[in-house]
Amino acid sequence: MSVPAGPILIPQPAVDSSTYQSSVSDGKVTPGVMPLSLNDAIQRGLKFNLGLILTSQNTLSARGARLEQLQALLPAVSGSVKEAVMETDLQAQGLRIPGFPAIIGPYGYTDIRGSLSWSLVNLSSLENYLAQRHNFKAAQLSAQDARDLVVLTVGNAYLTVIADGALVQSAQAQVDTSKVSLDQAAGNHQAGTAPLLDELRARVDYQTQQQTLIAAQNAFQKDKIALARAIGLPLEQQFELTDTAPYAPFDQLDPDKAVQEALANRADLKALQEQVAGAENARKAATDERLPTITFNGDYGDIGINPSHSHGTGDAVGSLDVPIFEEAKLRGDAKQAQSQLEQMRARLSDMRGQIGADVRDSILDIQAAEKLVEVAKSNVDLAKEELSEAQQRYKAGVSDNLAISQAQQAMAQADEQYVASLYRHNVAKLSLARALGVAQSNYKDYVGGK
Repeated sequence: MSVPAGPILIPQPAVDSSTYQSSVSDGKVTPGVMPLSLNDAIQRGLKFNLGLILTSQNTLSARGARLEQLQALLPAVSGSVKEAVMETDLQAQGLRIPGFPAIIGPYGYTDIRGSLSWSLVNLSSLENYLAQRHNFKAAQLSAQDARDLVVLTVGNAYLTVIADGALVQSAQAQVDTSKVSLDQAAGNHQAGTAPLLDELRARVDYQTQQQTLIAAQNAFQKDKIALARAIGLPLEQQFELTDTAPYAPFDQLDPDKAVQEALANRADLKALQEQVAGAENARKAATDERLPTITFNGDYGDIGINPSHSHGTGDAVGSLDVPIFEEAKLRGDAKQAQSQLEQMRARLSDMRGQIGADVRDSILDIQAAEKLVEVAKSNVDLAKEELSEAQQRYKAGVSDNLAISQAQQAMAQADEQYVASLYRHNVAKLSLARALGVAQSNYKDYVGGK
C-alpha cells in the first residue's frame, strides 16, 4: 500500500475573474425578440456562466482528491488468477548431473489468490485526509461564492445595457430637438430674418448630436453582446430588456453592523477559513511523518496443478516502519507545510479587512450616488427650462440661436450625468449585496431599492 510521501498541497483559486464574463451557450435561438428580465438573465447566468461551471468542476476535483486521501486509511484488497506453464533448462541453471535430463517440463500450476494490505497506524495519512476534507468543504463554499459573483457580473451587465438604452433615447431626443432648431434657423435665413451663421451653427449642432447618437447605439449593441456572453445566449438571439431598474432611495445602514453581517455571510471567507484549517492539518501531517507506522500485508489463495488438485496457502506479515535517517526530507516537508499555513493565515487576515473595506466602500458609493441622482435630476429640469427659454427668445426674434446651441449642449450633458448617476446608484446597491454575501438571495431587494 502506497503512503503519500509528504504533506498535501493547499488548493489555490484557479478560476480567473474574466471567465465570469463568458459562458457556455445552449445554442437555442428563440424566434422573434425574446423578452429578458433581470431575474431571467441572472437565472441563465447561474446555469450557463463559465466561471460558475469551472468552479463547480473544481469541487469535483477536490472530491476526487479527498477520496484518494481516504484510500490511504482503508485496506487495499486485490485478487489475482494465475495460470502458469513453464519449461526449464537445468544445465543453463548450472545443474549438470549425469543421467539427469537437461530439460524438465513442460509443467505448470494454477494460483487463485486474494491479497490485503492495510496501514493500521499512520497518523500522517490521517491528518492528510482531514486536510483534504477541509479543502473539499472550501471548494463547495467557493462554488457557493461563485454564484454571488455571477449575480454581480450579470446584474452589472444588465444595468449597463439599461443605461445605454437611456443614453440612446436621450441622444435621439437631442437629435430631434436639433433638427427642429435647424429647420427653424434655415427658414429664418431664407426669410431674411436671421443670418447664415445661425443656420450653420444649427447644422453643426445637429450633426454633432447625430454623431453622439451613433456612438450611443454602437455602445448599446456591444454591451448587449457582452450581456449575452455572460448568460449563455446565442449571439444570433434578438432580445429586449423588460426591467428598467428605476431609482429608489436605499435605507441608511450602520457600517459596523453591515461589516459583521458580511463576516458572518461571505462564503469566500468561510472557504478560506476551511483552507486554513486544512493547512493546519497538513502541517500536522508533515510533523507526523516522523512517527512509526504499522502495516499489515497478507494473502490467501489456492494453488496446485489445477483447481481440482490444489491446496490453500497464505501468509500474514505485520511490519513496524520507523524513519531513521530522513532528516532533510522531514524538515523540508515541515517547512513547506508551515509556509503554506502562514500564507493562508495572512490571506485570511487580509480578506477580513477587505470585506470590511468592500462593505464600507459600497455604502459610501450608495450615499454619494443618491446625492448625485438628486443633483443630476435638478440639472435636467434646469436644462430643459433653459432650452425652452432660449427657443422662445429665438422664435420671438430677440436673440440669435447661440443660446439654443449652448442650452442643447447643457441638456445633453445633464441627461448623460443623470443616466450615469442612476447606473452608479444601482450598481453600488448590487455591490453592497455582494459585499454582504447575499447577492444571490436578495439581489431584487437591493437593485429595486428598499
